[in-house]
Amino acid sequence: MNTVAIIQARMASTRLPGKVLADLAGRPLLYHVVNRTSLARTLNSVVVATTVESQDDPIEEFCDSQGVLCFRGSENDVLDRYYQAAKYWNARVVVRITADCPLLDPAVIDEVVAIFNRGPADYVTNTIECTYPDGLDTEVFNRQALARAWREARLKSEREHVTPYIRNHPELFRLGNVSHSEDLSALRWTVDEPNDLAFVREIYDQLGTSMFGMEEVLKLLREHPGLSEVNRGIMRNEGYLKSLRDDVAIKQAEAK
Repeated sequence: MNTVAIIQARMASTRLPGKVLADLAGRPLLYHVVNRTSLARTLNSVVVATTVESQDDPIEEFCDSQGVLCFRGSENDVLDRYYQAAKYWNARVVVRITADCPLLDPAVIDEVVAIFNRGPADYVTNTIECTYPDGLDTEVFNRQALARAWREARLKSEREHVTPYIRNHPELFRLGNVSHSEDLSALRWTVDEPNDLAFVREIYDQLGTSMFGMEEVLKLLREHPGLSEVNRGIMRNEGYLKSLRDDVAIKQAEAK
């Protein structure tokens, strides 16, 4: 079974433009995301999926320089970008990763993929009930579910964020969730704001560039609790919530 991690990445960001290639411990942030994802043992390959816009040429150039597989597709219809990338690379199972998570743990990816592989779910994630730090999000789904979502999804939020159509239709798809024994969902390890970037830079300064996982970061935060204050208070999934508001506006306009 060809299991492909697809990392969505683009230079445009309303809150932190160019973040995916921002410097982190002497390397582009995207380098760390790709490297960590590649260490997951359950994957056959890793692909960076960016857009066809010229502003994202540097992402393709980065991939070429590192020997990383790259696919270019729609900027705003990210669901189509994923579907076309999965089709092009003949993925039977897709693992969705975002390029703003340089603290992701390959062991977490392996855990979610392993539970998916046990069956019979079409979609397994650790985000239906959030118990992992924001930034360790992993979604795994089969290509049949992706194809159905691609054919049927109509709302802006469903096209921009890839999996809401699957998650919102449990009558059509078999869903599964992976929970951590301790609720760590209040921890923010993703990069959307300048303070987020400052936080992950501090983590890398403290732990170095060799592979460290979730437990090492947790240990560091217990020893230095002030680190978590650097980016505390930023809303989780703000981009998706904005898309939901846009859905409402579109529906209201269509009703007039």
